[in-house]
Amino acid sequence: MSIHARLNPEAQSNLDAQRRASIVTSLIIAILSVILVVLILFFILLPSLIIKSPIIVAYSSGSEEDDPLQQKRITREVTPKPNAPSSSIAKVMASVTPSPTAVPIPEVEAVPALTYGFRDDIGQGWGTGGNGGGGGFGRIPATMRKRCSAADRMRRLKQHGGNEACEEAVMKALRWFKKVQRRDGSWGGSNQVAQTGLVLLAYLGHCETPLSEEFGEAVTNGMVYLIDNSVKNKGRLCTNRGNNHWVYEHGIATYALAEAYMFCRQLGLNIPNLKDSVQLGVQWIIDNQNRSGGWEYGFDEGNRGGDMSITAWQMQALKAGYHTRLDFRNLPECISRALNYCEGRQNSNGGFGYTGTSPVGGGHFTLTGAGVLCFQQHKGTNHRAARKGMDYIDQHASISYQGGPCNLYEHYYVSQAAINHGGKSWLDYNDKFRDTLLSGQQGDGHFRAPPNPGPGNKNDPVYHTALATLMLEVYYRFLPGTGFGL
Repeated sequence: MSIHARLNPEAQSNLDAQRRASIVTSLIIAILSVILVVLILFFILLPSLIIKSPIIVAYSSGSEEDDPLQQKRITREVTPKPNAPSSSIAKVMASVTPSPTAVPIPEVEAVPALTYGFRDDIGQGWGTGGNGGGGGFGRIPATMRKRCSAADRMRRLKQHGGNEACEEAVMKALRWFKKVQRRDGSWGGSNQVAQTGLVLLAYLGHCETPLSEEFGEAVTNGMVYLIDNSVKNKGRLCTNRGNNHWVYEHGIATYALAEAYMFCRQLGLNIPNLKDSVQLGVQWIIDNQNRSGGWEYGFDEGNRGGDMSITAWQMQALKAGYHTRLDFRNLPECISRALNYCEGRQNSNGGFGYTGTSPVGGGHFTLTGAGVLCFQQHKGTNHRAARKGMDYIDQHASISYQGGPCNLYEHYYVSQAAINHGGKSWLDYNDKFRDTLLSGQQGDGHFRAPPNPGPGNKNDPVYHTALATLMLEVYYRFLPGTGFGL
């Protein structure tokens, strides 16, 4: 017989309530535990669940054929902004022609992220490519791209016999030009079109463009001055057409504007009337060639048939025009006739004469560098006339800023011809000209008038400084010939 304790109804009711409360509590604890575990797992697995967006690299290729896509990282301490148009540009230079011919404010169609020129702005991979390469300057000829990387510029400077003093002298000269630029954008006390062209070439020779951080405004103002002159004179670049020496001005200024056009086109800069100025300037040279094949004062026919000095500037402008890839009527025929003319000015000793096969005033053939450069630019360094002329230069080149002779006009050409030829000719010539040229620079950056300076504006420091600066830029302005295995 078993005895069972029986709970009274009230106690039974309390026990059932406790059981139900215990079950609910257990369920709540279980649910919270599951939620906690899920949250922990979620945070652990979250990084692997995130979908990474691909890095999209977009840049404008300089060549017509796209290079393989690469992510370029360019580190800069400061990212300078392009200079705003100067007040002189904004006001537009006064013109004798109606206002529609004036040059408006340059429009920037596509502003790159970098400025070019001063300091090592570009970095590895810019300005060092082969044909069609070279980053932002891919479509610019290789001979010009090489000046647009500060690192490559210094490498070439030192490799070819220059030193840091050469680069310091160039920078001092460019800063001096900036200080003495006239309010209308020109340079020089006379023949401003020619002198502005020479200074602009010196800036471009260092790859200073309208977007350059330090010199952009000076470059832009100089360009606008020349463009406005072209517009007012319907493509004929000159300070005074009443002076038949304006043929020099036209050749020099056209050369400068053609180089400027190549840089601006590649940078995406739309400078109003720049393209038209180049088109008209180069075509004028072609259409007004003397029947002799050379060019004469005032672009006239005359009895002389031109001279070697005038012709050399037109030939440089034609070479720059060719590189623009613009269309010019009869350009190949014009160059062919001009080279025949140049060959007719060469003496049997290799020197190039003035109007014939004799030098100016007898004695030294000061135009030999000019003649050699014409053939190097249009036919290459191995052309027989170029080699023969270099033989003469090897034997007779002489320059001294202290005691003379120091014909800067002559040596502007000789320095280019020598480095293009390369080899021993360049090494010997570099030893002759580099240090003596540096000694002519003054503390403020300009070059004093040398003894026996040669033709041109002999008393104008802008003229001397421009020629000297172009000579010091020769280490990187152009790609030398085969003398150094390049």
